[in-house]
Amino acid sequence: MKTYAVTPSVDADGWFVKAENVAPTALCTSKDAAIEKAEQMAKENSPAKLVIYDQHKNIEEERSF
Repeated sequence: MKTYAVTPSVDADGWFVKAENVAPTALCTSKDAAIEKAEQMAKENSPAKLVIYDQHKNIEEERSF
C-alpha cells in the first residue's frame, strides 16, 4: 500500500504532496489544493493511504483509498 502525505513547506509558503516519504511530487499554494491533489493520486493508486499533517507537522488526519 502506497502512502501519500500532505505536509507544510518550511522554506516556501505552501504545502507539499509527497509519495512514500521521497522528494515532494507537488507544491500547492493552499492546503486544500494539496489535499485534493494527494487524494487524486491515492485514488489512482489504490489501495493507498493519505496522511495529512498540520502546520506544526503533527498528524491531523488519515484516509484510506
